[in-house]
Amino acid sequence: MDRLLVAYYWYVLPIVCEILFMSSAVWDATNYQEQFDYVWQYGESLISQLAPQAGERILDLGCGTGQLTQAIATHGSIALGIDSDPAMIAQAKANYPSLSFWTDSADSFQLSVPVDAVFSNAVLHWVSEAEAAVEHIVEALKPGGRLVAELGGKGNVQTILTALEEVSGEANLNPWYFPGLGEYVALLEAAGLSVTYAHIFDRPTPLGASGLAGWLTMFGQRFFQHLSAEEWTRLVRQVETKVPQLYQDGVWVADYRRLRVIAIKV
Repeated sequence: MDRLLVAYYWYVLPIVCEILFMSSAVWDATNYQEQFDYVWQYGESLISQLAPQAGERILDLGCGTGQLTQAIATHGSIALGIDSDPAMIAQAKANYPSLSFWTDSADSFQLSVPVDAVFSNAVLHWVSEAEAAVEHIVEALKPGGRLVAELGGKGNVQTILTALEEVSGEANLNPWYFPGLGEYVALLEAAGLSVTYAHIFDRPTPLGASGLAGWLTMFGQRFFQHLSAEEWTRLVRQVETKVPQLYQDGVWVADYRRLRVIAIKV
């Protein structure tokens, strides 16, 4: 292990974990926006598959801090954004006050006026009630309306999860819904959607300045609330030691596997 990585383990990592630990029980919208911008940057290519048109009503389901909702609106669409986290919605409203954002859950939301499309990036794997989410998406769409979505697919971040389970001693730790392609296509079709595109693919993803420690703290520490900040730092260090293959050219890279779908309401 080179000197840079050793220095990171013993000097930088504890500081990063301590800073992020303090706000990890709920979504930290400011930190998410500043340190995890790759989430919506990768989602920009999904907008090209959405192909938003002027005048279309499009719902950004799980809009986060609103960057992709705004990107949809630049096409002349009437873009709406919902997210289950109030802090994310507050930040989205501050970022883009001319757009309509409100707090709601993917597995229970309802719209008074149906939309031409539902767009969702990196959200639906957080919804354990996947069938309910799909049912509400179908209800929200006009006949002929489309769902364009990307979520974590089967095997997503498996290297990280395996290391976390081994280090923590916790079995079946995965709190997310990472479906296989066939599984998700069947779910959509059973709800009344016709799937026109489905693709699962590996997308190794650089984790930015906060690295694997920041990723674990933002997305995983909420499941270890019983640990102190010092105990959490120690756990993160042990996880990193387990996965040196994810540290590439001075950058931590997550083993993302993504599932993209396009489906039409019959």
